Amino acid sequence: MRLQDVLGCVGTALTLLLASALIPLIGPFFSLLTPLPFLYYSTKLGVNEGVKLVCVSILATALLAAILRYPQLIFLCLEFSLMGLIISEMYRRKWNIGYSVLVATCSMLLIGLIVMAVAGLRKNMGPLEMIYAYMQESLRQTVAVYEGMGAGPEKAKAFREYLAVVIDILSKIYPSLLIVGTGFVVWFNIIVSRPLFQMRKLAYPPYGALDRWRSPEHLVWGVIAAGFALFLSLPQVRWLAINALIVMMAVYVFHGLSILMFYLNKYRVPPWIRFGVFFLIVFQQIFIIGLALAGLFDQWIDFRRIHSRKVE
Repeated sequence: MRLQDVLGCVGTALTLLLASALIPLIGPFFSLLTPLPFLYYSTKLGVNEGVKLVCVSILATALLAAILRYPQLIFLCLEFSLMGLIISEMYRRKWNIGYSVLVATCSMLLIGLIVMAVAGLRKNMGPLEMIYAYMQESLRQTVAVYEGMGAGPEKAKAFREYLAVVIDILSKIYPSLLIVGTGFVVWFNIIVSRPLFQMRKLAYPPYGALDRWRSPEHLVWGVIAAGFALFLSLPQVRWLAINALIVMMAVYVFHGLSILMFYLNKYRVPPWIRFGVFFLIVFQQIFIIGLALAGLFDQWIDFRRIHSRKVE
């Protein structure tokens, strides 16, 4: 392992972590790219060398976190570095993209629960209780910042009540949000790594045309079952149903996104129009709902005429 590789991997990872922690508003977007250097160097040098780079990065991050008094950096580095290693192993096995995202997401969720369980032993709290406590602490900090900006007592009270409602809603659906968020980060790094690997002439899995990807056909029965379960009077069943429904509809959002990309590629839409389309999808929730519905009904309508051609 050369010094150049160590500096390239560790330096890039630390830069992205610092940007995510110190830059307001857009900082968290940099953290989405943190697994990328570990994915690149683990694929380039091998898994054994990748593990060594992870250990060096965690030590460097621990030192930096002690200086900045920001211990969350250690957890972020551990999580994202392991994600890079896991995705590189998916690349080596050459699994399809759906299975790769599923396995990597489940692995990261399991690792995260183990880490939170160990961290919660000192506080005698479970993983889910720690997440809820973290949201409550974020609520208090947000209210304190809002009051420090000179807001009056009445506005601060109204803002506190509004955030309390938001926290109450999030406390019921945070398992599904955690699953969807982890899956999105895995998918995002798989997509972003493709041009990097092609430019560096590294082996990239033969995923084929991603604009022809389809969700599993039997997933629709899960949506139907979860929809009916919402009308039951059992709180535990309804909680499970709403979280399962959010996860499955997120899968259909990516299905709808592949349909959208199919037609953007088919009609050779210029980049500036594509940017406008994706901008609307990110900032207008109605378009996300439209993508989910398109992915759901594609099981029967077959918008791209892919299934009908296979039958012929």
